Amino acid sequence: MDEHTFLTNRERAVDYLNSLDKVFVNDQFLNWDPENRIKVRIISARAYHSLFMHNMCIRPTDEELESFGTPDFTIYNAGQFPCNRYTHYMTSSTSVDINLARREMVILGTQYAGEMKKGLFGVMHYLMPKRGILSLHSGCNMGKDGDVALFFGLSGTGKTTLSTDHNRLLIGDDEHCWSENGVSNIEGGCYAKCIDLSQEKEPDIWNAIKFGAVLENVVFDEHTREVDYTDKSVTENTRAAYPIEYIPNAKIPCVGPHPKNVILLACDAFGVLPPVSKLDLAQTMYHFISGYTALVAGTEDGIKEPQATFSACFGAAFIMLHPTKYAAMLAEKMQKYGATGWLVNTGWSGGRYGVGKRIRLPYTRKIIDAIHSGELLTANYQKTEVFGLEIPTEIKGVPSEILDPINTWTDKAAYKETLLRLAGLFKKNFEVFASYKIGDDSNLTDEILAAGPNF
Repeated sequence: MDEHTFLTNRERAVDYLNSLDKVFVNDQFLNWDPENRIKVRIISARAYHSLFMHNMCIRPTDEELESFGTPDFTIYNAGQFPCNRYTHYMTSSTSVDINLARREMVILGTQYAGEMKKGLFGVMHYLMPKRGILSLHSGCNMGKDGDVALFFGLSGTGKTTLSTDHNRLLIGDDEHCWSENGVSNIEGGCYAKCIDLSQEKEPDIWNAIKFGAVLENVVFDEHTREVDYTDKSVTENTRAAYPIEYIPNAKIPCVGPHPKNVILLACDAFGVLPPVSKLDLAQTMYHFISGYTALVAGTEDGIKEPQATFSACFGAAFIMLHPTKYAAMLAEKMQKYGATGWLVNTGWSGGRYGVGKRIRLPYTRKIIDAIHSGELLTANYQKTEVFGLEIPTEIKGVPSEILDPINTWTDKAAYKETLLRLAGLFKKNFEVFASYKIGDDSNLTDEILAAGPNF
């Protein structure tokens, strides 16, 4: 939209907020790195929106509030009030607008609290790279010896499950920065899925849902106030937002040294990607830009068989610059600080979805443990065909036969055919990036292309 339209919507939001008896104002921070934090002011009409952002952003101390000064970015959340559908560029009564020059965001016609969280994440994806800082859609945790791991993955790949680990400290579950100082969480809270949540399976999240937490889309008994986490009648996407200190092994402040491991998670429903592969730098960039996972029947209407989905940098909805810009920054930081890239498949083995079985979570956890401990750095490797991935021949606690997917398929011809089909989908998805030149003489682009499937 143009500037005039933005200002029309902004005026409409401000007029609505001014007409209320009470508005809620949050002054908070983004990014736990004190040198690079951003001051945000959120003005909203609903207590729910104010509490949600109180949980999700970093809460200032009383002294910090006193000297807060002028915010770097302001949100006007008038979500209860629609935009005017006859305004130029409007296509419905909902409009979520970000103006980077004015450093403002305006929300009209939607009361989904996530718009504020993700709007600010988009802003960080614009502001941080300008400072030479990489913004990442990832989970992050740290071992007792200070070894940090980043976890990238789209919905359903196990990003939250695998980054929440009793033996490690949680730096954050969703949004991070990687600067000269190391890694830092952008947020001050967690936004966990809670469909089918149970105390046995996810005790940390279960215990974090207490006074002060926000539950969204859940169904509960109005008399006893007991929540039924299995009820999907509103949506599968039920959520809990709570301050990060509600997690007992959270690392406060949420910062850590430079990552040792960069783990890309894919839930491959075609059943042809290995449970774990060690990636070189070019392969890490290729798979980071691709951002692959697969949707399976049951997650979305009308899906009968696996469907590949790609989201650049594992967060296409939030990135503001060209994906190769973030990939080049990632490679540069990995090279500078000696981090290793890994591709971990948490999906199917022994056949595609409906034929094979999902790789057991205890095996995936053993694989992640072997990455953390450094065991996999000294393992023996063999190269797969087509994707050219380096796969270990053995891992403690994991059956060796599952490490090379071809062993688990009884129908070898079907394996080959499925492998080539997935490789074709990767190639097709990457066509849009192939023409974009990075590196002094575009040599980096050629290297990244060569790191993809060859057949």
